[in-house]
Amino acid sequence: MRKVLIIGAGQSGLQLALCLQARGYAVTLISARTPEEIRGGRIMSTQCMFHAALQREREYGLNLWEAQAPKITAVRLSVGGPDGTPALDWRGELADYAQSVDQRVKMAGWLELFAERGGTAEYRGVTLSELDSLSRDHDLVVIASGAGELGRIFQRNPQRSPYAAPQRALSVAYVRGAAPSTGLDDAGAVRFNAVPGVGELFVIPGYTSGGACDIPFFEGIPGGPLDCWSDRPGPAEHWARMLELMRAHLPWEYERFAGAELTDDRAVLAGAVTPVVREPVAQLPSGALVLGMGDAVVTNDPITGQGANSANNCAQSYLDSIVARGDRPFDREWMQQSFDRFWEYAKHVAAWTNASLQPAPPHVMRLFGAAAQIPAIRNRFANGFNNPEDFQTWFLDPTGADEYLSSVSG
Repeated sequence: MRKVLIIGAGQSGLQLALCLQARGYAVTLISARTPEEIRGGRIMSTQCMFHAALQREREYGLNLWEAQAPKITAVRLSVGGPDGTPALDWRGELADYAQSVDQRVKMAGWLELFAERGGTAEYRGVTLSELDSLSRDHDLVVIASGAGELGRIFQRNPQRSPYAAPQRALSVAYVRGAAPSTGLDDAGAVRFNAVPGVGELFVIPGYTSGGACDIPFFEGIPGGPLDCWSDRPGPAEHWARMLELMRAHLPWEYERFAGAELTDDRAVLAGAVTPVVREPVAQLPSGALVLGMGDAVVTNDPITGQGANSANNCAQSYLDSIVARGDRPFDREWMQQSFDRFWEYAKHVAAWTNASLQPAPPHVMRLFGAAAQIPAIRNRFANGFNNPEDFQTWFLDPTGADEYLSSVSG
C-alpha cells in the first residue's frame, strides 16, 4: 500500500486525501486546525462550485450538503451606468446548476468524514525543517497549503505570473435577510455587477451553518473607493461599510441588502490576492522532492469565481496521475508531468482571470451589449464559468469575438 502525506486541509488537499483513501492508499493528512476550530472560525472564501466540480464530488460521496444548498441556475450581469442605474442588465442560464457551501462547514465536515473512513489526521503546523523526516516515511509528499513557510518553497514562474501585486481589494460578508431584487427574475442567480473604474460586486446564493444565505463580495480597483479595508474593521462596521459602498456605487443592490444582517460574528473577511503561478516541485535539503498543488502553485484572483473549481480540478488531475503511476517512484519527471497535465486546464482559468482584472476591451463590451438581445451569447458566457477553456476562442480573442457575433446575429 503506497503511503501519501498531504499537508493542507482546503479544497484540493482534502479532496485528494478522501479520493486516495477511497482508492485504498494509506493517506496521512496534516491540518493546521481541527474541525471544531474551522467550523467556529472566520469565513475563508467565496466559493461557487460549478457542474463539473460538483460532479467529481458526487462520484466520491463528498456532496454532503447538496440537498440543503441553494441551486444556482444562472449568472445575471449588470454594468453600472453614469446615472447610477445599470446600463446593461441580463441573465444567462446555466445548463446545470452550481452550488456554494461555506468552506467552514465543508472542510470541517470533510475532515470528520476522512477520520470516520479510517484516515490518519494530525492537527498541527509543519515547519520546513520537519519535511525532510516526514518525506522519508512516505512515498509521496504533497503540499496543499499556499500560506506560510511551506507555501514559499515553490519558486514563482515569472513567464506565467504577469502581476507582482494584488489587482483588487477584496471584501466579503455572509448575510441573511436580503430582499428580492427588482427587474429581471433573480431566482437562483449569481449576481455579477461591474462599475467601470470602481470595481465589481458579486452576490452568490450560498449555504452556511443554519441554512441558506447570500454572499456579497466586493472586488475594488486599488486606490479607488472600494479599496478601504486596511483598518480591518470589526464585523458590524465591516458590514455597515459594505452597505454604504453599495448605496454609493450600486444602489440597485443596496435596496436589497439594507435590511440584511450577518449570519454570525465571524462572517466577514477582507484582504487581497496577488495572482501567481509557481514551479510545482521543490527540493528539500536532503534532496527529497515534494509536489505542490492548489493555491500553493496556482493562485488566481477570485474575480472569475474559479478558486474552488480549480482546486477541485487539481485534486482530480493529481488523483488520476497518482493512480496511473502504479508502483513506480514519484520522481521529479512524474511530478512535473502531473502538474503539466493540470496546467492544460489551469492555463485557461489564469488567462481569463488575468484578463478580467483589466478594463473590458471593446470586443467584450460589444459581446455584453449584444447579449442583452441574443440569448445564445449570454448563456454561453454563463456556462463558461463551468468550462473556462471555451472563453479562449471567442471571449478573449477580438477576431473570434467578431466572428462569433456575426454567426449569431444573422
